[in-house]
Amino acid sequence: MTRLATPAPIAEVHGIDRARFDAEIRAAAKPVVLRGLAADWPAVRAARESDEALVGYLKTFSHAEPVGAIVGAPEIEGRFFYEPGLTALNFTRGRAPLDPFLDRLLRDRAVERPYAMAVQSIPAPDLLPGFAETHGLDLVDPAVVPRLWLGNAIRVATHYDLMENIAVVVAGRRRFTLFPPDQVGNLYMGPYELTPAGTPVSMVDPDAPDLERYPRFAEAMAHACEATLEPGDALYIPFHWWHAVASLAPVNVLCNYWWDPAPPGMPNPYDALLLSLFALRTLPEDQRQVWRTMFDHLVFQTGGDPAAHLPAHVRGVFGVADLDGLERMRVTLLQSLGRTG
Repeated sequence: MTRLATPAPIAEVHGIDRARFDAEIRAAAKPVVLRGLAADWPAVRAARESDEALVGYLKTFSHAEPVGAIVGAPEIEGRFFYEPGLTALNFTRGRAPLDPFLDRLLRDRAVERPYAMAVQSIPAPDLLPGFAETHGLDLVDPAVVPRLWLGNAIRVATHYDLMENIAVVVAGRRRFTLFPPDQVGNLYMGPYELTPAGTPVSMVDPDAPDLERYPRFAEAMAHACEATLEPGDALYIPFHWWHAVASLAPVNVLCNYWWDPAPPGMPNPYDALLLSLFALRTLPEDQRQVWRTMFDHLVFQTGGDPAAHLPAHVRGVFGVADLDGLERMRVTLLQSLGRTG
């Protein structure tokens, strides 16, 4: 029987400011626990007092308009994932006012096997108007809109984000298990077309991995890192780091900040990846090797600037990436797609 490695603890820092975060933390592109970053948030203080105090505080911001929520039967044991055939998800989506949802969280604490419940990734101004103004974070641009996640003891499958992320635990406890991007081949990605939360998830349950079916996951665990966060703690998750999240208490609240440091207005690289799956993956091996060389040279610039020999006024798409150039490229792509349609 293969013995799985114990994930390494994620490095921790205290007393971080924006300048140090940008110069040291983000520059290193490694996850970091920011202990006590939001210890003074009013909601964090309420959560430390009691679940009832937290719910009472959140209700001072809530409204009667329905919000999106997901619910899974007790049989899924809190793990939002797929049905066995992988053609459907094991939870349902619906809408309800927030206050009854919060009351249900409190009531279900006495239930041995409750329904799994979550309100996920709702912009704070939409879910709790006024919350963001009293719960700020100095490490990101003020224009970044925080998102709120509420629920009971649930588990989110290992996945990645297409942005930088700072996640702040407001209430409850959360365990984060992270894997670097280069472990993608050892995480066994699920379907692209149907996903629990946008990007593909790992098919492996990190709490009960089936190593006969997914043997390479043992290698992924050798590169994993992990941390458990308390109210007021935060975690920086760099771009594309895979992460599994387990909420460990019957009442949990998380506030996260997603942002993209890439130039604004540029096309989504994820779309380019999806197109490449169709355009490149099925080519003969010799052609794929040629296109790999072209991508390395032109896109990833492994040999330096591929247009350094050209005058600036004729570099076109190899020049400065701006919105004018993007529009010219969009026209070119539409013309090309029209010829092949």
